Amino acid sequence: MEQIITAGAAATADPSLAHGKSAASWPSIIAGAFVAASATLILVTLGSGIGLASISPWHNHGVTVTTFAVSGAIWLILTQWISAGLGGYIAGRLRTRWVGTHTHEVFFRDTAHGFISWAVATVLLAAVLSSSLMSAAGTAGRAVADVAAAGTQGAMQSAYSVDKLFRTTGAAGGAPSDPRVETGHIVANALVDGNIPDADRAYLADQVAARTGISKADAQSRVDGFAATVMQMQAKLKSDADAARKAAARTSIFLALSMLVGAFIASVAAALGGRLRDEHI
Repeated sequence: MEQIITAGAAATADPSLAHGKSAASWPSIIAGAFVAASATLILVTLGSGIGLASISPWHNHGVTVTTFAVSGAIWLILTQWISAGLGGYIAGRLRTRWVGTHTHEVFFRDTAHGFISWAVATVLLAAVLSSSLMSAAGTAGRAVADVAAAGTQGAMQSAYSVDKLFRTTGAAGGAPSDPRVETGHIVANALVDGNIPDADRAYLADQVAARTGISKADAQSRVDGFAATVMQMQAKLKSDADAARKAAARTSIFLALSMLVGAFIASVAAALGGRLRDEHI
């Protein structure tokens, strides 16, 4: 015999279906969504306080950057799961009782209530965190940063071009008063282009030989070592950027998976809450 939830001695048809009403109990869904959103804000704020208390600008004090990042990711995942469970349970426990409805249908509706409550909470938090003001400020900030970065890079390359235009030989003008500025421009251009041209290497060797009194061969060897250091610096910058990209990708994947697990937890918690409600009322 199929189990039917009844009110009194006789089973009646579901009143919501008889009157053409939706089976969704929106007050319980909204209540669960607000509980989930509030729990998320509380746990994120608590985690931020604990995280800030665990780090220190002093050497050998506080946790490392890696530990801080891993702990933060774990805390965000736990926050998603706990808040989703609370919201789903509230949504299932507060929904109206469905009289004359098969237990399988009740289970589906409860899980659907938990899932919808999680979805509403997620959209609500996304709307709060991505408000129009923050979006406008972020867009403006990125635009300014892009313009500043482009301007800085353009200025460096322009200065490098000017240096090459007025570059003198030892016979024509002798060694410049301070070649460090022009050397900085050469380094900046190398970091952008990825190499130091042979003409720049020869020019630097001439300047080193003129200012230090060492032989041309020793000056060239010193310049080659300097160029190798610059290229290692550029390789490290690229490696750090690639590591940051991979870390961001992993974080996005982990957060997406944790949100999917949170949706599942919300559905199960709603089913549990609905079952407890039907058992006691």
